[in-house]
Amino acid sequence: MRVCAGRQCFELKFVANQVPSMSSLFRRRQVWLPTLWGWLVLLIFGAAAAIVIASGANGFLALNEPAVAKDGAGARILVVEGWLSETDLDQAVAAFRRGRYERVLTTGGPVESWGDSHAWKSFAERAANYLKDHGLADVPVVAVPAPKSAQDRTFVSAVMVREWAQRSGVGLDVIDLFTAGVHARRSRLVYRMALGSHVQVGVLSSWPREFDPEHWWTSSSGTKLVIGEALSLIWTKCCFWPAQAGAMIGPSSSSLTWTGPSGRASR
Repeated sequence: MRVCAGRQCFELKFVANQVPSMSSLFRRRQVWLPTLWGWLVLLIFGAAAAIVIASGANGFLALNEPAVAKDGAGARILVVEGWLSETDLDQAVAAFRRGRYERVLTTGGPVESWGDSHAWKSFAERAANYLKDHGLADVPVVAVPAPKSAQDRTFVSAVMVREWAQRSGVGLDVIDLFTAGVHARRSRLVYRMALGSHVQVGVLSSWPREFDPEHWWTSSSGTKLVIGEALSLIWTKCCFWPAQAGAMIGPSSSSLTWTGPSGRASR
């Protein structure tokens, strides 16, 4: 191209490859998108999958799988979480009578209230007293209180059970854990983390009274419990990294420390 300014003219030349072409920056691809009927089919399959998942969610979380030792014998120790309601504790009594248990351990941290009118220092003591007064007076019921903890209370309680067994010389080869409904699967997972792979941990769950477990999504309490426990189970599996089972923690400690996924100590 010739450009003139006054009496002087200049010849400008452009090299084609100096300016990037569109084809060197972008490329064309064909994308398939669903039609209206396609979206309808996907919606139907998605709804069917949601119904199947919802109908089985409570049964998946609220396990009832007693432990079985290598010799085929069942557990002789029943661990009862002390924060359970009186209705749940009544079901724990019935579960004890159905099994061949010889001892009950109750767990739980300090009882906190606005006043000092309560008679128990911990949920473990509260549950132990209730079980003794409601059918287990002739059974060794031992309260294993846990220190105060703002998070991961189930793990803290499991560690206290482990340390109680070490101090008492009681073997924990096989145990069953009794807890409330949808807490069962996650509680068993946490106890396995705390006690180690050499301990067979079974679990029994109470039947909820505040909602229909087969149609939990029809009530606010059922929806909150099931969805909340499902999310907590996912978090525990992917993000909770406790210390190796067997690491000693003092029974009088006011807090517990273990290793997080980044390798840093957390409480």
